[in-house]
Amino acid sequence: MADSERPSVLVTGGAKRLGAGIARGFGEAGWHVIVHYGQSREEAERLAADLPSAETVTCDLEDGDASVAMVEAVAGRLADWRVLVNCASVFEPDEVGALDPETGRRTMQINARTPARMAQAFLTHARARGGRRVISVTDQKLRNPNPDFFSYTMSKHALGSTIPMLSKGRALAGWRETDRIYGLAPGAILPSHDQDEDEAEVSHRLNLLGRKTGKDEVARAALFLSHGWLASGQTLFVDSGQHLCDQDRDVIYLAREKMDS
Repeated sequence: MADSERPSVLVTGGAKRLGAGIARGFGEAGWHVIVHYGQSREEAERLAADLPSAETVTCDLEDGDASVAMVEAVAGRLADWRVLVNCASVFEPDEVGALDPETGRRTMQINARTPARMAQAFLTHARARGGRRVISVTDQKLRNPNPDFFSYTMSKHALGSTIPMLSKGRALAGWRETDRIYGLAPGAILPSHDQDEDEAEVSHRLNLLGRKTGKDEVARAALFLSHGWLASGQTLFVDSGQHLCDQDRDVIYLAREKMDS
C-alpha cells in the first residue's frame, strides 16, 4: 500500500519495456509507484517487489469503462496521487493502402480513447497535495510520420491532439489551474515488432545525433515533467533529434535497407 509520505504515480503498461523503465525511475526517485499491467502479472509483481514502495493494478485497456473505474478506485484510496503516465500501447503493422479495421479499432481504443478517458477521470477524482500531472507517451512520429504501422501512427496523432485540448479545457471541466497535461514523445528506444538486436542497433541510431536514446533518458524526462515546470499542453521529444529527420519509412525497414545495401 501507499506510503503516506510519498507522492504516487500510476504507469500504464508499467510491467515491461518503456513503461517499466519509467516506473523504475519514479520508484528510485522516492515515489510510490502503481504498476498497471494487462497480461504481464509476473513481471509487474516482480518489478513492484523490487521498488521501495509499489503495488500493482490490472485492467484491460480495451475496456474503456473498466479503465475509468480503475482510475476512480485508485483515486478513492490515495491521498497524494500526483501523476498519471499513459504509457501502454499496441504496435501492430497494417498498411497505408488498406487499414485493417480490427487493428485500427483496437489500436485507437487502447492508444488514444482509453488514455483520454483515464486522464479525464484522473483530473476529476484524484487527490493531490500539489498540482496533478498527466503525461501521455506519444511518439516522435507526430513530427516525422511515415506510412508504416498506419493505425498505430494514426492513434498516436489522436492521443497527441488530446494534450492541448485537455489543457485548454481545464477551466471548462472544473480542474485546477495548477494541473498540467503533457506529452512525452520518444523515438526508437527498444527492439520492436520483429526486429533482432542487430537491426535495432542500426535503427536506433537513425537520428540527427547518430546515438541510441536510452529508456532511462525517457524516465528522467517523465520525472522532469512531473514537477510541472513547463506550461501545460507541451510535448517533450526524447529521441536524439529523430523527429527533426524526414524519414519515408519506419526505421525498422530503413535499417534493413541499410544492412542489405
